[in-house]
Amino acid sequence: MADWDVLSGTGLTALAVAAARAVESSRAEPLVDDPYAAAFVAAANPPIPMPTTADQLPGADPVWERMSLFMGLRSRFFDEYLVEAATAGVRQVVLVAAGLDSRAFRLDWPPETKVYEVDQPRVLEFKDRVLAERGAAARCERHAVGVDLREDWPKALAEAGFDVEQPTAWLVEGLLPYLPEEAAAALLDTLCALSAPGSTVGVEYLHDPGAAFTDPAVGALLRDSGFDYAALLPERTLADPGERLSAAGWTVSVIGSEELAERYGRVIQEDGPSMFGANGRYVTGRLG
Repeated sequence: MADWDVLSGTGLTALAVAAARAVESSRAEPLVDDPYAAAFVAAANPPIPMPTTADQLPGADPVWERMSLFMGLRSRFFDEYLVEAATAGVRQVVLVAAGLDSRAFRLDWPPETKVYEVDQPRVLEFKDRVLAERGAAARCERHAVGVDLREDWPKALAEAGFDVEQPTAWLVEGLLPYLPEEAAAALLDTLCALSAPGSTVGVEYLHDPGAAFTDPAVGALLRDSGFDYAALLPERTLADPGERLSAAGWTVSVIGSEELAERYGRVIQEDGPSMFGANGRYVTGRLG
């Protein structure tokens, strides 16, 4: 089955996410500090310019301003989730559809922590090359698992050293909006089957994935990109992953973007692009 690179398909969305993290990281009091995000954008040389610092944004740019806030909130929340799980003793972390995630290199992991990054081979190869050029060193035992999630990714994960008998901290970030309902349900069911008692899970989803495409500012940005992002979205997505996890025995909590903004001292403008407002939902759970 063909894979894709960082300038096509969802690989390009991963690059846009990295650009948004870079913008947020450049602020005086950032929600996230990602020293590698801008390097990914520069190395990819995308077909349309992507900002990597706040001062590169056009005056009051509504899309990138909101996107950098949204990615900052999301990254900060899941950074804290993973650090909390590791501090509590979980030593096995799996980033599903890791994209250009650099947490293995930027978070302070306890000794003997293993981080497995699962994604398309070409995306991981690109990331590894850029990080090597930067002289980046992982702060954990990192395993890049290049496999298509439509294939036997649990087998590839096991071959990389994953131990199904040990508790795992799972992270499914920025993936569910692109999966049809059946595929998302199957992914979560597989995740549950691979989880030992004491495992934790973090899942992000959008209450209305297509809402952004009705916003004129977002529409203009997408037209300029020449890429049909809307075509990546399925007709039906999994409405509430928390319900499925709860039914499988996980103790689940859910928080929204607006609540996170209040927690971290940020304000979401009500008249901004809808994709980056109250649309985001963040599920965390523990098994056993």
